[in-house]
Amino acid sequence: MTPKLEEQAIELIKSRGEEGLYQNELWKLLKIDSREGSRLTLRLLKKGIIVREPVVHNGRKTYKLYYVRPKIPELMVSIEKIRDVPCFRCTYDSKCNPGNFHNPETCPFLTAWIKEQVEKLKALELVS
Repeated sequence: MTPKLEEQAIELIKSRGEEGLYQNELWKLLKIDSREGSRLTLRLLKKGIIVREPVVHNGRKTYKLYYVRPKIPELMVSIEKIRDVPCFRCTYDSKCNPGNFHNPETCPFLTAWIKEQVEKLKALELVS
């Protein structure tokens, strides 16, 4: 499933506002089958981009989809969140400055730590 398909789905659901969009109507508009549509819907639910409400439409149980603003994770700064930054235990911290031999822009320890943090966020699907 492509990110473009997700974007199209979000725009369609968002365009209906408070009226919402029937789940099967979304699948028809996107020209996808119910299996792919269900996976798409569940992924958007998991990301907190939509909510779905069970309804009965034409005598059949289905869901209405509504767009919700994605929640921005709360970013609080505390010693707990930054104590693992390698700079705090680096023996070269007093010599580390842009342009110097020891430089935060080229530091392999800092780079590795940042990549690790990004991977953790990706695992939580907070960053793409």
